[in-house]
Amino acid sequence: MNAAPAEHLVLALSCPDRPGIVHAVSGALAEHGGNITESQQFGDPSTGLFFMRVQVETRAPRHEVEGALAAVGHEFDMTWKLDEVGRPVRTLIMASKEAHCLVDLLFRQRFQGLPIDVVGVVANHPDLEPIASFYGAPFHHIPVTKETKQDAERALLSLVREHDVELVVLARYMQILSDSVCTELAGNVINIHHSFLPSFKGARPYAQAHTRGVKLIGATAHYVTADLDEGPIIEQDVERVTHADDVAEMVARGQDVERRVLARAVRWHAEHRVLLDGQRTVVFP
Repeated sequence: MNAAPAEHLVLALSCPDRPGIVHAVSGALAEHGGNITESQQFGDPSTGLFFMRVQVETRAPRHEVEGALAAVGHEFDMTWKLDEVGRPVRTLIMASKEAHCLVDLLFRQRFQGLPIDVVGVVANHPDLEPIASFYGAPFHHIPVTKETKQDAERALLSLVREHDVELVVLARYMQILSDSVCTELAGNVINIHHSFLPSFKGARPYAQAHTRGVKLIGATAHYVTADLDEGPIIEQDVERVTHADDVAEMVARGQDVERRVLARAVRWHAEHRVLLDGQRTVVFP
């Protein structure tokens, strides 16, 4: 009889730091024929927490591996998740009118192996429907006004449940999610912010930066929480500008760095490389 095909799995975990964690995890995997192909660890002395990400190949049935890890997890008070390496994460992308982040994510998903399955695009304006249609992503126009915000959020959560959405990406979605939505989707919503946080908040960040004569502009990808723009940061990057750059050039450069930062954050989240450490994140790139 032919042996069962090997599965390539990824384990991400966190727990209070103490001796023996790596030995226990690697031992449980080895007992089930696991061959570790990648392993990263970090102990945070400021929080006393330990973080680990492991990729392993094994022919053991998944439920047996999960059972062994559950025993280790109980012993070490772990929060852990086991998944298949490269499995596309069911993702809902939200946008408004600006297209650069949406186009970039859809392009990377189709042509560059970004491990997400875009089950839909939600927008509060109809402008981006042709882009979603071009990439074969179902488009949902959900207008938002002060009077309809609760109805709009109910429609959003209905889509999340209907399509078993695992990740929501705010790709320049220019609406604030309510506290209740942030709580229900905690740890599964990524936003791209048009600067370092906190800095130049408001509707015209690049104009403000231009007025102040900044020499670096940047972008921040972070998890969304009820505290506006205060969620745990996943990734940041900068672009150098000079006195000769006008506002239009700064906008163009800013959009370029926004899409890069958001794409990296989405990829790392989908690959289970981001673990929450209180108000911060541990990222194993």
